[in-house]
Amino acid sequence: MFSQLTPALITFFITVCIAPLLIFILQKLKLTQPIRAELPADHQEKKGTPLMLGSVFLVGVAVAWLNDKSPEMLFLVCTFILFSFIGFLDDFWKASKQDPGGVSGKTKLYFQFGFTILLLFAGVQLFEMDTSIHITESLQIVLPYSLYFVVITLFIVGTANAINFTDGMDGLLGMVSIPTYFFFFVISEHTEVKIFCLVMIAAILGFLIYNLYPAKAFMGDTGSLAIGGTLSFLAIIEKVEILIPILFIIYLGEQLSVILQVAYFKRTKKKLFRFTPIHYHYRLKYGWSENMIVTVFAMVSWAACAICLIYYRVFM
Repeated sequence: MFSQLTPALITFFITVCIAPLLIFILQKLKLTQPIRAELPADHQEKKGTPLMLGSVFLVGVAVAWLNDKSPEMLFLVCTFILFSFIGFLDDFWKASKQDPGGVSGKTKLYFQFGFTILLLFAGVQLFEMDTSIHITESLQIVLPYSLYFVVITLFIVGTANAINFTDGMDGLLGMVSIPTYFFFFVISEHTEVKIFCLVMIAAILGFLIYNLYPAKAFMGDTGSLAIGGTLSFLAIIEKVEILIPILFIIYLGEQLSVILQVAYFKRTKKKLFRFTPIHYHYRLKYGWSENMIVTVFAMVSWAACAICLIYYRVFM
């Protein structure tokens, strides 16, 4: 256990020390967050906040790799880097052009599907994953390889984007993703997964010192897409697909709110929610503060992980 904690502790202290320097560099390069005009007034005040502080998570990835250079760890590191690269392209466009739209959705999807397919081929071999969906220890649904591959590819890309939607308020994604990484740390029998999850938790904790309200810098897609990609793949590696609706309840709820909003508006020309993703709805409709929203969402995430852990221990 101590050998697994050491990389996490190193990651935390380096992250805390490096983040201020990175914030300074981002400010000097004017790589700051543009704000969509339709967002609430208190969000407009955040314009000019340094973007891409999520790149500091690379500290944890580097520490994890230096600690364990196994093929399995390399896979996790590559997953993080590839999804982070997609996010970096989007963030750099937003910040340098001051365009809140960023890179086109199609471009990001092309990269996401391409990287996911490549990683899946490697992951299946490295972690000896089969094509079954585990419901309980004795009950499994075995899918044809081609169908499993298609379903899981769509799941990973969809879930990575759902997690990306959650990055919309100071500290929100960081606080919500910590319990999810902790869940995978607890259940995994892969040493590489345990170390990777701990260093990610440590990196996020170090990052949150500068991202909790009022944020000194934003994670950006550089960090949120990397978190989305790695958490999605961890669900596949650990064969807990059946738990996803509960385990990822916050992420999926954020994404579902956007889908419902668009569908409802197309049909009725009216809005179902005041604004989406749904965390903005609580701000505009009920007047919740950012800190309250982050706290409630984090508590829901911890509760969901506890429920999933109980189910995993009892039935899987």
